[in-house]
Amino acid sequence: MTRADATARVIAALKTGGPTSRAALARATGLADSTVSVTVGELVTEGILAEDVPAPVPGRTGRPPVLVRLHRSAGLVLGVDLGKSHLRVAVADLGHEVLSERTVDTVEDLPADAQISQVVALADELVAEVGATRAQVVSAAVGLPGPVRRLSGELGDGTILPGWVGVRAGEAMEAALRLPVAVANDADLGALGEWTWGAARGAETAVYLKISTGVGAGLIVAGRPFTGVGGTAGEIGHTVLDPSGARCRCGNHGCLETLAGSQAVLRAVATARGGEAGLREIIAAAHQGDTVSRTAIASSGRAVGRALATLCNLLNPERVVVGGTLAAAGEPLLGPLQDALEEAALRGPREDVEVVPGQLAERAEVLGAVALALRGARPLRREPTARSVRVHGAGSARTSSAGLSTTLKNTRRS
Repeated sequence: MTRADATARVIAALKTGGPTSRAALARATGLADSTVSVTVGELVTEGILAEDVPAPVPGRTGRPPVLVRLHRSAGLVLGVDLGKSHLRVAVADLGHEVLSERTVDTVEDLPADAQISQVVALADELVAEVGATRAQVVSAAVGLPGPVRRLSGELGDGTILPGWVGVRAGEAMEAALRLPVAVANDADLGALGEWTWGAARGAETAVYLKISTGVGAGLIVAGRPFTGVGGTAGEIGHTVLDPSGARCRCGNHGCLETLAGSQAVLRAVATARGGEAGLREIIAAAHQGDTVSRTAIASSGRAVGRALATLCNLLNPERVVVGGTLAAAGEPLLGPLQDALEEAALRGPREDVEVVPGQLAERAEVLGAVALALRGARPLRREPTARSVRVHGAGSARTSSAGLSTTLKNTRRS
C-alpha cells in the first residue's frame, strides 16, 4: 500500500461519509489503524484535513473520539435542484457542512440557457455570501426532473422541462460554471440525499419516490445508487396503468404520472369544485378533513401504490421513502398508497418492505446534489500548517455524518 493509495482512500471515505473518527476511517477504508493514523497526521499537517474535538457530554464517561474532516480550505461544492417552477442552490464545504442555501421561484418552461443563467447568478451570490470565490469551488452537481442519458448527458423526452430536451446538460452547465459538473435525475438525487442523511440511511436496498409534477423513483441497490446502463432507471411515472387513459407527455396513454402527479390532483379538485385551488391549499384542506381534497390525494396514493407493487416485486427493497411536494399530505396519501401496495404486491416483497415519509422534505434533491458533488470533488491543496483542531462547545451544530441532518436544518434559508 503506497502513501498515495492510503491518502486516496482516506479522502474518498471522508468525502462520502463526512466527519468521522480514525477507528471508523479504518473500517471504512480497510486500512490498518496505524496506516490511518499516519495518513491522517500527514494530511492534517498539509492542511487538507482538520480535527474536531467534541465537547464532553454531561453524564457520559470516557473521552469522545476526535473527528477527522476535510478542511474548509480544501474547497467548496455546489448542489443545484432545478425544478419546473423553482431553483434551489446550496454551497457546502468538503467537511459536509452546508454553508448557505436558498430557494427561489422561477418562471415555468424557460429555455435551458435562461435557466442556466439563473443557476450561475444564484450560485455566485451564495459563494460570495460565505466569503469565498468561484476559484474555491471544486465541483458541482445538478438535479433535473427527467431521464438523463448517461453517455450523452441529454435529457430525454420524458422531462417536464421542455426547454432542455436534447440539451447536453452537463456540458452546458460546465461551460457556464467553469467547473466539473455532474448532472442527474432529481429522483436519483433525492434517493442519494435521503440515503446519505435521511430516511433511507442504513438501507442496503431502497427506493425514493418523488411525487411532484412528475413521479420518479431513485434506486439504491446493494448499498449503491443504481441508475441503469443508460442512466434512466427508475422512471416509474411512465408505467402504463390505463392504456385508454389520458395522453402523457412521454407519448403513451394512462401513465402513472397522468393519474398521480400533482397536476392530476389539481385537475380532480378543480373538476369536483368547479374552480381552481393551489396544491398547498388542497393539502391543507385534506389535513382538515375536506372530502374532495382527501379523495383526490387518495386516488394519487392508490395509483402510486399499484405501480410501486410491481417495482417491489422486481426489486424487493427493504425501504421505500416517499418524498416530493405531494408527500407533505402525509397519511391521506401514504395510507391509500400502502393499502394498494399490500393488495397488489406478492407476499414476500410486501412483508419485507417498509414505507416511510422522507426526512429531508423539499431539500432531499439539493442535498443529494451536494452529496454527488462531494463524491466528485478533488480537494485543493495549500501550504503545510500547524495542526488544525477545533474544539466544539455543547451547542455546536457540527457532529459526525450521522448527525449532519441537524447541521443542515440550521443553515441559512431565504
